[in-house]
Amino acid sequence: MRVQVGIIGAGPAGLTLSLLLHRLGIDCVIVENRSREYVEARIRAGVLEHWAAALYDELGVGARMRKEGLVHEGIEIGINGTRRRIDFKALVNKDIVVYGQHEVVKDLIQARLNHGGRIEFEVSDTSVHDLDTDKPKIRFKKNGESHEITCDFIAGCDGFHGICRPSVPKGVLTEFERVYPFGWLGILSESPPPSHELIYSYHDRGFGLYSMRAPNITRAYLQCDPNEDVNKWSDEEIWAELKRRLGPDGEKILKTGRVFEKGVTAMRSFVTEPMQYGRLFLAGDAAHIVPPTGAKGMNLATADVLFLSRALEAFYKKNDKALLEGYTKKCLSRIWKAQRFSYFMTTMLHLNPNDSEFDHKRQIAELDYVTSSKAASTALAENYVGLPVD
Repeated sequence: MRVQVGIIGAGPAGLTLSLLLHRLGIDCVIVENRSREYVEARIRAGVLEHWAAALYDELGVGARMRKEGLVHEGIEIGINGTRRRIDFKALVNKDIVVYGQHEVVKDLIQARLNHGGRIEFEVSDTSVHDLDTDKPKIRFKKNGESHEITCDFIAGCDGFHGICRPSVPKGVLTEFERVYPFGWLGILSESPPPSHELIYSYHDRGFGLYSMRAPNITRAYLQCDPNEDVNKWSDEEIWAELKRRLGPDGEKILKTGRVFEKGVTAMRSFVTEPMQYGRLFLAGDAAHIVPPTGAKGMNLATADVLFLSRALEAFYKKNDKALLEGYTKKCLSRIWKAQRFSYFMTTMLHLNPNDSEFDHKRQIAELDYVTSSKAASTALAENYVGLPVD
């Protein structure tokens, strides 16, 4: 098979890129080692920045998001039970949309198939070759048969544990990483959330996050040890701790329900530089990871492929390679700003077991300043709803 762009990975990055390229008339194919059912059921966080939600509208996949997604015009930040609201609409005149990543994936897959696009699910033994030539190749097996795709370019959208980044020769990439000394114990519950907006709660017992997937589905997290055994926590103990960290009215406003999913998520940051080698371009989790505190993961992946689509458009329509050559620089400018914001939110809201009492006092002062200063609140709002993608 011969295509212009081969895409590895049918997550938000790869699927969004396929629709962007379809709009530009650029031929592409996606290969994915999991089944369609698996990728559509894979639960991930779902906060869409203002520009990202607008992009999905442009791509014709925003109808269900606008109908079922929850528009948030702010967040609440708790400081040992006292909550203060950051009003995005008043500060920067933008909002965000809470809409599960798996729902985004469902919409993108259906749109791709409706356009006649090709997605090869359930492939195995995927590998990439000849990356430093003008005819890179993707090889894989499906139903016991071997296949080869010859491309002009390959987009590595296959996540942190994918095959694309490790296929770059040793010595080319430099990796930057920070591992945080805490994690999140998270639950999904059949119960209404305590607020119509997200609550980020700092507490002397540890951080708590109160979110939602739907008006009757609560997504909540407790700061815990990254190696915590989730099986040692009963549902009753989790609810009790969530109520404590929410504040004095936690018992009243946090409704309990059947917990149908729980697990522990480690917290870390990761960036690889550069994000390209020859005709291979990395995007999304294949190139970077952010802690979920800043709600940037899916949005960064979407920005990466938007920049890549613009670069490919310039190449095919104008024979201009400048944007392709500048892909890494363009993406990293945004990525490191998102890392900065995620680090800021994470360190401001969590208890670090290695901190001194001085650090804790300073942390409270920072929370007080960020939630009481219009300038500081505006900076938080500007980053949370999404920096420009121009």
